[in-house]
Amino acid sequence: MEKMKIAFRLNGTKIEAEVAPETVLVDLLRDELGLKGTKVGCREGECGCCTVLLEGQPVNSCLLPALKVAGRSVTTIEGLTAENGKLQAIQQAFVDEGAVQCGFCTPGMIMNAKALLDQNPRPTEEEIKQALSGVLCRCTGYQKIVQAVKSAALATNTRP
Repeated sequence: MEKMKIAFRLNGTKIEAEVAPETVLVDLLRDELGLKGTKVGCREGECGCCTVLLEGQPVNSCLLPALKVAGRSVTTIEGLTAENGKLQAIQQAFVDEGAVQCGFCTPGMIMNAKALLDQNPRPTEEEIKQALSGVLCRCTGYQKIVQAVKSAALATNTRP
């Protein structure tokens, strides 16, 4: 099939890309745009490792046709780090709390946590667990991951 040109905002920058109708967002991000931070796991929307933010909401990029992002805003894990390399609070909390084990689920966990904290800066532990429930950690590092989100919420809420 013939490729179609789309324009959208990716990590704050307007870009254009040509995509085939069957292309899913994760493949556009990784294969065409070179952003390897978004992981490919199950390709069935079950593991959550491919989570990105679409208009601030977490979505499984392995299920989303790339054509659906036309005119919209997508944020990947790469889009969270400042140009000077400074990590956002949620990223730093993952490092500080030892919440990164093999690292495969980490981008999906961080993107879900980012969406949660943007919408609810003071989540309960149960709300954190619910927000992260769509991402599978094969290393069973859930305790440290939940603690990292708690720490990020605390750090964000204690800034002047």
